[in-house]
Amino acid sequence: MYDLIVVGGGHAGCEASHAGAILGLKTALVTSNIKNIADMPCNPSIGGTAKGIIVREIDALGGLMGIIADKSHFQIKMLNNGKGPAVRSLRAQADKITYPKNMLKALNDTPNLTIITGMVEDLMIENNTVKGIILSTGEKISSKAVILTTGTYLKGNILIGSENTPGGPHGEARSNYLSDNLKKYGLSIVRLKTGTPPRIKKDSIDFSKMQVERGDDKYYTFSFDTEPLYKINDQQKCYLIYTNENTHNIIKSNLDKSAMYGGYVTGVGPRYCPSIEDKIVRFHDKERHQLFLEPESLYYDEWYLQGFSTSMPRDIQEKMVHSLNGLENALITKYAYAIEYDAIDPLQMKPSLENKIIENLFTAGQINGTSGYEEAAAQGLIAGINAHHKIKGIDPLILKRNEAYIGVLIDDLVTKGTKEPYRMLTSRAEFRLLLRHDNADIRLREIGYKHGTIDKLRYEKLQEKISNINNIKNVLLNTNIHLNKETKDKFINANLEVPTRSMSLYLLLKRPEITIDFIKKFIPLDYSLDILEEVETEIKYEGYIAKAYQEVEKMLKLEEKLIPEDINYEDVLNLASEARQKLEKIRPKSIGQAARISGVNPSDLSILSVYLKKKYHK
Repeated sequence: MYDLIVVGGGHAGCEASHAGAILGLKTALVTSNIKNIADMPCNPSIGGTAKGIIVREIDALGGLMGIIADKSHFQIKMLNNGKGPAVRSLRAQADKITYPKNMLKALNDTPNLTIITGMVEDLMIENNTVKGIILSTGEKISSKAVILTTGTYLKGNILIGSENTPGGPHGEARSNYLSDNLKKYGLSIVRLKTGTPPRIKKDSIDFSKMQVERGDDKYYTFSFDTEPLYKINDQQKCYLIYTNENTHNIIKSNLDKSAMYGGYVTGVGPRYCPSIEDKIVRFHDKERHQLFLEPESLYYDEWYLQGFSTSMPRDIQEKMVHSLNGLENALITKYAYAIEYDAIDPLQMKPSLENKIIENLFTAGQINGTSGYEEAAAQGLIAGINAHHKIKGIDPLILKRNEAYIGVLIDDLVTKGTKEPYRMLTSRAEFRLLLRHDNADIRLREIGYKHGTIDKLRYEKLQEKISNINNIKNVLLNTNIHLNKETKDKFINANLEVPTRSMSLYLLLKRPEITIDFIKKFIPLDYSLDILEEVETEIKYEGYIAKAYQEVEKMLKLEEKLIPEDINYEDVLNLASEARQKLEKIRPKSIGQAARISGVNPSDLSILSVYLKKKYHK
């Protein structure tokens, strides 16, 4: 008998089982193959635009992904570094061998956690409450809660041209019956698709024809608790190339042979990570598309062709790859494929990630309709925390849209649903200036401490950081520059315009051209770089941040207008029929959540608000 069973050893399963175990639950992680724990069947990278911020948030809440990524990468860079702080995000090229190895060690070192090998084919259900799992062998394992993190294994099909082979990633055995059984219990099942590009043998690549992409010449970590474990000059190179007219012509003339365009795919693919044939069709006006060649591991010589996902037959893939500059003689070691799989409609989840139909059943990752390792890991962490809270009778952890990208992700899933694999984008977050890479610990570490996933030592470290930030701000606010010759020379020597009046260093730092490094010419600031950068961002964007908080206040007022769970929307007269159907299906917790439902208009919200005031005095 376990307190918690987590089904699936992908990124969601790793975080879910770790969270449950460190919170004190007797936890079992059940996987069909222990060798595939934290597997990276797609590009072995961690982070990316918005995704890198999610990894920082996972770390701020006590998760593993950031720590493991810092131990396992061989190149790291800050994306959008030339843009505003709201869109900056880390991306690291992780080692496909080292990352899973380090994750497995972390899980094995976690108290209360047992890893079991087995294929889960059914659940033990009593009175619409999950009581455990049933393995393909017929063995039953009881638990108080179950988290499903099945990835792409539910009735997975590998598609290469007209070939359709049942299986999970790498051709592993798939789960044949679990999704059918979930449907039997009342869950709505959808069919989704994702894909992966070909792998190329390193010795067959002519790198001299490609543009070198290096890691940054500045040290970074995903985790707030680790020091950089790499040397800047030892980072591995990646390479940039482009598709060309010949590539496009090959694809266009063979579209009917693609699994997707030939009618062999039934699942819906990701809009924001499309196959190369999809790019050619949808963006037919573009003369070329960007591709990156990246090593998968330091331990073998397969390279990944990022941006070249396809489901074309093998012979057409050969022609496509050989049409690319530097890959004329490339040897494909593993052909690209699409994979379609079963998932649930995420509108069936509560904001806690507990299922609305089956009590104590939680889901996380691709089974909820998302794509990406980072989105999966984030859901796994929240599901693990909330499974613990449900068992212990504690209110769930529900992150708000102004608190975390993780909050945006889950709110989008449970409020708007998705018809295609969901990918986190900065544009999805209306408060993205507040949800920055640099302040994830300030936003979330205290929340993690309150919910038990952050220990006292790390919490005290956060308090010290906040204290240092406030001290620096006070010093800058109370230190004035005087326009004497020495001061003017500092501006002139730095090719900066000399101020026309005395001012505080705080006001000076608000100027776009003034950096915290220049401020250090006037006063000593013996603090770490991350603290100084945080101070600079908060001061420079103070006005914009204040406006964002004003918008947050408006949103929170709507969130405070709760909708009773027992409301009957049929009793709310004059609601539009679409609004009534959507409200009944999603059953939002508040007027704020109702406002984000597609098909619920302002007039419907006004009618609902009046009804609540009359009926419930809310």
